[in-house]
Amino acid sequence: MCSRRALIVLTLVLPSVLAGQSPPTPELPNAVMLQFIRFADIFGSRLVAAFDSIPAARYDYRPTPSQQTIGYIAQHLEDANYSLCERLGVLKHPRTPKDSLSDSVKAQWPKDTLVQRLEASLRFCDTAMERMGKLESPALASTLLAFETDLAEHYSQVSSYMRLLGMVPPSALPQRARVAIELPASALSLYVGVYELAPGLELAVTLQNGALHIRSSTGSAAVQLWPESNNDFFAKDVDAQVTFVRDASGAVSGLVLHQYGRDRPAKKRR
Repeated sequence: MCSRRALIVLTLVLPSVLAGQSPPTPELPNAVMLQFIRFADIFGSRLVAAFDSIPAARYDYRPTPSQQTIGYIAQHLEDANYSLCERLGVLKHPRTPKDSLSDSVKAQWPKDTLVQRLEASLRFCDTAMERMGKLESPALASTLLAFETDLAEHYSQVSSYMRLLGMVPPSALPQRARVAIELPASALSLYVGVYELAPGLELAVTLQNGALHIRSSTGSAAVQLWPESNNDFFAKDVDAQVTFVRDASGAVSGLVLHQYGRDRPAKKRR
C-alpha cells in the first residue's frame, strides 16, 4: 500500500515539478557561426533587393535560350535554401502541394509570390543558423559553405542579368545620403566601451581625435562613426548604422548594429 501511495504521489507531483522548470536556454551563436550568419545576411539581402527591383515583365528574361530565366532562378533559390538549411538538422520545412510543382511551373508564378517565398526561405535559414549555437562539426561547416556559396553564385548571376538589362545591381548602388550632426567629445565619451555581439565576438568603441570609431575583434580596421542624432550613428566607409541603447538610469548599456537588413544587439561589457 505504501509503495502504491508513493507512486501516486510521484505521479501527481512530477508533472507539476517539470512544468515549473524553465526550458533550456538556446545556445547563442559563437563568433565563427556569426560570420556565416553575417555572409548569409549580405547575399540574402542583396538577392531579395535584386529580385524586388527587377520589373515583373522581365522575369522571363534570359540572356540565351540555354540559360535560366529570372523567375526560374528565384524559385530554384527558394528550393535550394530549404534543402540546404534542413541539413543543418535544426528545423524541418513543412512541404505543401505547391512545393511539388515542377520548376518550370513555379518559374511562371507572379513576381510578388516568388520574392515573398524567397524571403521566407531565407528567414528559415536565418532561424536554423541562429539555433545552431556553436559551429563545431566539419559536416555542418561544409553545408554552410555550400549554402552561402550558392547565394553568392546566384547573386553574381542575377547581377549579370541586371546589367544586361541596363540596371544597377544593389551592391553597386550608392549608400543613402545621411547628414551628420555635431556632438561634443563629452557626449561621445559616454559610448566608449566594449560591446559583446556574440560569444567571442566583440565591438570596441573608442574616442579618437574627437570622433567615435568602432572596431570588430575579428581584426578588421576601425571605422569612424558619425552622429546622426544623440544615439544614432552611421559609417561612411561601409553601409552600417549603430544605435546606442540606454538603461532606465540613462547609462549606455548596449548598442544595436544595423547592417544587411538585420538588427543585432550587443551588450556593453566594460
